[in-house]
Amino acid sequence: MSALSGIRDVRRVVPLLPPDAEAAAVLREWADQADSLLDVSALDLSRADLSGTDLAMGLLCETVLRDAKLVGTDLYRAHLEGALLDRADLSSAWLAKAELDEASLRGTILDGANLGSAGLYEVDARSARFTSAGLNGASLVGSRLEGADLSHASVRETSFKAVIDEYTIVTGLSGTLFGPAVIDRAGVRREIDGLDLEQWLNSRGAEVRVLTPRLALRSRRGQADGVP
Repeated sequence: MSALSGIRDVRRVVPLLPPDAEAAAVLREWADQADSLLDVSALDLSRADLSGTDLAMGLLCETVLRDAKLVGTDLYRAHLEGALLDRADLSSAWLAKAELDEASLRGTILDGANLGSAGLYEVDARSARFTSAGLNGASLVGSRLEGADLSHASVRETSFKAVIDEYTIVTGLSGTLFGPAVIDRAGVRREIDGLDLEQWLNSRGAEVRVLTPRLALRSRRGQADGVP
């Protein structure tokens, strides 16, 4: 298939190549070698369509993916540290155990994405959408979630040590998490944890329980012993 319509072989499909010539060439070569590992670190894949593509364990460190389309893309254990994913569409993407430390996710769409056990340290996810996303076991430590939409997302023993504000939508957010979180109100920040954090979230439509490390350990022991 042409560069305008994409690349297809037995196992790999790239619906639309990026405008950047170097990045497009790397993707062509990768698509022609069925067993090769994708390495597009630091390349510009802006506006590319990689929807439904198997990028598991790929190297996308500091890759520019602004306005890219990655709907349903498999990014299991992929390395996206420092990647620029502003306004990209990762709806229903598989990001379990992916590493996104210090990535930019401003305005990124992650509706229905699986981010189980993903590393999201110091991610800038302001105004990102995580509607119905799975964040079980994810590490949102030092992340910025001001104005983000977490409605109906799920958390289970998730490290929620993030910055949130009154515009962060948490309606239907459910499960268990660890604090402390930082509340930003008109530029003034305060840290809250435990029952205070639980009440702050649940008063805005969430259904979460804030854990302490001791409670989490007891829960895991109970599961190991067959205790419901």
